[in-house]
Amino acid sequence: MFRRGIPHLLLLLFLPSFSSAAAQSGADDAYKAERKQAVALFNEQKHLEALPLFEDLAVKNPNDVDVLVGLGACLIDHSATLADEDAAKKERVRAREYLLHAKQLGSTNGLLLNLLDLLPADGSIRHQDNAEVDKAIQAGEAAFAKRDYDDAIKNYSRAFELDPHNYAAALFIADGHFSKRDFPKAQEWYERAIQVNPDTETAYRYEADMLTKNGEMEKARTRAIQAVVAEPYNAVTWRGLAQWANANRVQLKSIHINTHTVMSQNADDGPQINPKTSPEAIAIWILYSGTRVRWRKEEFKKHFPQETQYRHSLAEEGDALSITAQFQLKPGVSLDSIDPDLSLLKRLYDAKMIEPYVLLNAADQGIAQDYAAYRAQNRPRLEEYLSQFVVPPTSAKP
Repeated sequence: MFRRGIPHLLLLLFLPSFSSAAAQSGADDAYKAERKQAVALFNEQKHLEALPLFEDLAVKNPNDVDVLVGLGACLIDHSATLADEDAAKKERVRAREYLLHAKQLGSTNGLLLNLLDLLPADGSIRHQDNAEVDKAIQAGEAAFAKRDYDDAIKNYSRAFELDPHNYAAALFIADGHFSKRDFPKAQEWYERAIQVNPDTETAYRYEADMLTKNGEMEKARTRAIQAVVAEPYNAVTWRGLAQWANANRVQLKSIHINTHTVMSQNADDGPQINPKTSPEAIAIWILYSGTRVRWRKEEFKKHFPQETQYRHSLAEEGDALSITAQFQLKPGVSLDSIDPDLSLLKRLYDAKMIEPYVLLNAADQGIAQDYAAYRAQNRPRLEEYLSQFVVPPTSAKP
């Protein structure tokens, strides 16, 4: 994910008009009035006007979480207007300190967490390789922070003309139209950004948020799912999916199969199966552990001759789970009564969703290395897995 463009995230960030915790900490009426004014300006996207108010409020009450979030966000916006790169970096570092303090005080705001994920600790940003493109993007960012969206779109469009494969430029043009509330044009450019790079999550997520705000929940659901498929190991995408679920008053399903098996770090040591598992289930999970032992000793080298060191792979986990799922029970015996995890495994196997499950809900560092190649050939299946097993249907009354 490119780092320039963090101010665009603030389009999605709103602060409550007042919270009881803040009321207790900022007891005097003057503080309450100033805070109310700052929050109102912030929610109107007038971040530069809100900045001095948040600065003053943070001095008066350094533990007001909403003030800290507002101040950090406004400082990020302000950094985009600074021509001096060192000064801009210092501004972003200061913003990150306020956001971290808000998190330490207990804030779980999803967009606060997104800002912290995207904002480098040293305040640096990634520049475009082409100097002319970078200059146009910088000019667009400065105009965007000042809410001059027409000028921002003009500069971003210049960058896109210079480099029609520039994802950031296409995305930022969409953000400019979104800020102007020209939603059809914003959607057009979000989809243009997706065409430029379907494996970057941001345009999917931003379009999903726009569609959610406009009540187009089914389309938003699709885009939120596609954001996860683009970058499943980025926590930002799952928070975006949860945001859609919250707007629809539904709960994402937590999918996890407990294999009751612990594999030793030493490949020569055998696996351990939880002794509390029922005897019938142990007899089945032995198939899983045995398959994994075989992969460690023999199969990995056969399937990955170019790799010098063993790793846990999608091929191994998929094979072990699939072999386990094919175990035949005695007539009249219910998988649910033996082990609900085996019942879930059987459902995934019958739906041909073992591999998507492994990649999206059971991946480790080894398995994650296989994701890009699988996604290139199986994107629809990954999306279908999330739609069928993880994301509930759109609710009737969001």
